[in-house]
Amino acid sequence: MIKNGALGLLPYFYEPRAEKGKQQPNGLSLELLNLQSKSLNSCMKIQFQKDILPHLLGIAFFYLLVVGYFSPLVFDGQIIFQGDILQWEGSAKEVLDYRAATGEQALWTNRMFGGMPTYFISLEFAGDITNLAISILTLGLPHPINGLFFGMLAMYLLLLSYGVRPIFSVAGAIAFSFNTYNLLSLEAGHNAKIWAVCLIPLILTGIHLAFDRKRLLGAALLGLGLLLQLKFNHLQITYYTLIIAVVYVITRLGYDWKKEGFGSLSKTIALLVLGAILGVGGNLGRIANALDYSPYSTRGKATIETAGAGLDKEYAFGWSNGILESMTLLVPDFYGGGSTTPLPKDSASEKALRSQGLEPAQINDFVKGAPTYWGDQPFTGGPIYGSVILVFLAILGIWVAPRASLITFGSIIVLSLMLSWGKNLAWFNYTLFDILPGYNKFRAVSMALGMTLFAIPVLGMIALEKLTHAKALKPLLISGGIVTGTTLLLAVMGSAFFRFEGSGDVNYPDWLVTALQSDRKDLLASSAWKSFAFVALAMGAIFFYLKGKISESILGIGLIVLVTLDVWTINRRYLNSDSFKGNPAREFFAETPAEKSIAADKGYFRVLALTEGLTQGARTSYRFNSLGGYHGAKLRRYQDLVDYRLEFELQDFIKKAQEGNFDWTGISTINMLNTKYLIAGAESKAVFENPEANGPAWVPSQLVPVASNKEEMDKLGTIDTKAQATINTKEFGEQSAGAGTLTLTKHAPNEMSYRAEMTKPGLAVFSEIYYPAGWTAKVDGKEAPILRTNYLLRGLSLPAGTHEIVFTFAPASYTATKTPMILFQYALVLLLIAGLVTTYKKSDASR
Repeated sequence: MIKNGALGLLPYFYEPRAEKGKQQPNGLSLELLNLQSKSLNSCMKIQFQKDILPHLLGIAFFYLLVVGYFSPLVFDGQIIFQGDILQWEGSAKEVLDYRAATGEQALWTNRMFGGMPTYFISLEFAGDITNLAISILTLGLPHPINGLFFGMLAMYLLLLSYGVRPIFSVAGAIAFSFNTYNLLSLEAGHNAKIWAVCLIPLILTGIHLAFDRKRLLGAALLGLGLLLQLKFNHLQITYYTLIIAVVYVITRLGYDWKKEGFGSLSKTIALLVLGAILGVGGNLGRIANALDYSPYSTRGKATIETAGAGLDKEYAFGWSNGILESMTLLVPDFYGGGSTTPLPKDSASEKALRSQGLEPAQINDFVKGAPTYWGDQPFTGGPIYGSVILVFLAILGIWVAPRASLITFGSIIVLSLMLSWGKNLAWFNYTLFDILPGYNKFRAVSMALGMTLFAIPVLGMIALEKLTHAKALKPLLISGGIVTGTTLLLAVMGSAFFRFEGSGDVNYPDWLVTALQSDRKDLLASSAWKSFAFVALAMGAIFFYLKGKISESILGIGLIVLVTLDVWTINRRYLNSDSFKGNPAREFFAETPAEKSIAADKGYFRVLALTEGLTQGARTSYRFNSLGGYHGAKLRRYQDLVDYRLEFELQDFIKKAQEGNFDWTGISTINMLNTKYLIAGAESKAVFENPEANGPAWVPSQLVPVASNKEEMDKLGTIDTKAQATINTKEFGEQSAGAGTLTLTKHAPNEMSYRAEMTKPGLAVFSEIYYPAGWTAKVDGKEAPILRTNYLLRGLSLPAGTHEIVFTFAPASYTATKTPMILFQYALVLLLIAGLVTTYKKSDASR
């Protein structure tokens, strides 16, 4: 038998050895024969059909599911129409063009909000291996749908590490990755958030394996998960991941302390810390830049003395999930679906509109996007839903899941729901907002539901695995009765419990509101019936398996089909063939006659698009340096200027302009930002040139001393910014006014050069945003301190005479961390290899 296999060649590679002085007939010692036999038995224990094929089939199914759902993107080259990504393209255009032209990273962009760092726009490091790692791990699937594939793969690994059989793990992985939270985020363009969420299972897999004594591999997987998650720079999801990890570790320590002892647990923790250090270190540059920027951003300390630090509570909790809105986990249309939802044919609203004699086109437009949502949030793209089947199985976990798993994932579910309720559970969430380090820097607390949709499949599949071993019917009947009973009650009597009133109903006549309420009732009932049916089918399949009527394969395939159908049919309402476009960017950024006329001016200036406002769009940034933009982490001082000065100046200017009075001198703050053009539309006649723009730099004839930021902001509204400038003497000392002219000679994202001809020494003002963490100035080759003037502009004190001035942006947070960051990444690769080899050897030895 040996000679017929590969091991039959072994005799030709070994010298004959005698065992106790006796030569074996074939020249091999008995010891070598035993070694061959052991190796053969070891190899024979790895059975392709049992040990490898199920995993290959699972991964193939994940791949085909993603390809099938997003076939227009994969096969036809179409693109998902993502509003936020289009805005990102506008904001990142200067950075991407600069990188393509020079091969260097633009660390500053002048295209948004007068200027800001690019750390959260587009940041790359030479030698960074994370893009290659993602391409390999996702089998070359295109961004952003590769994140969904990886989410399924990571959840599959986590469930396997908990001992869940592969066929059940596939169903749990689909429910996790293809939940509406991820698909709605994909449609909106929140690609970084999707990736960050889909990496949570990999991070927990690493921690779980380490506690199960696969320490090196666990530490490496934790490091890999953190490396990739931090790359996507979604710190709010990373914060939630930390909460999940803390809950797991505390629970595990509580259960393992007596059994494992201090020595064993300390080794586990030490190696996990090592993995975390490597994962974090592999993002050293990104983290350093974020820490550098944070104090100066809207997430940092307030600059106006009367304002608070961090985000305002009203802003942070604006998107708070209603407490009852958590019922969408069971019944997706509990609150009417999305803010606008297509209604079925002959709906109450359609009949009501028809009875009022409206045109068919008007009726069709309304019913295609009816305001069906009646929940607590300002608006929503759709419900948060990850299959009612998994909720049913998670409830089953109350009776059958191991106590440690129930405490871990049950706690995560409850805590995440409470966090998502935000202002609707104010006593809890406002307290956390005030006391938890860094928590007041995040908004949209409904995002915590990402934790909920992570924990439910894990607990549910662990429970199913344990139930199928225990063969116990009672827990199945209890949990199934709870869920089917609830959904049946909502289907039959849901209309009796609620009023179905939406906040936007005040905008419609009473007869239409009555019809809308009727449609909302029908949506709830229909959705509840569907949930009832899915749970009943899943419960029935499990029942028949426990009774020995169907096989494990039939049960597993049945659950995969049911879960896939459940999430697929809900998601297709919100992300379907209409969501794909040939090239939405080409249409969105197509040059208008207005933009073409401005592009003819080759000077250096800023543009304000009245059609976008100051904070609601980055389309203008695609071509011009913009006064506005679109970003969630603006510089704090710029946001202050918007709130206290720019909005009021702009409103007053528009009001006067509508009366025929273009009061250019009345917008002195806008002028100091070198705003040469205002755009009021797409046509060339909608472009207005500002004759009072201050230009790139100037020398004011008078300085106005101030002692606080509040005073400086107030003074800014009263001075003529061409002739006067404010200076905070407490911070920058006494300065003198001078005389002279300045000329911009060169401009690039990371460098600005000027020629100054000063007839009198004094302060020069530059129409560029003051940011002390990285900008340096040299006057005739000698470094000079940059002063802050006019609340947020750069200033220099210049001597008399002609001078060459160069501003350079080279923050140490980037330049000093590039090399160590790459070294950390390669160290993590070595740890991963060591973990895989060690785990294989231990597994091989145990066979």
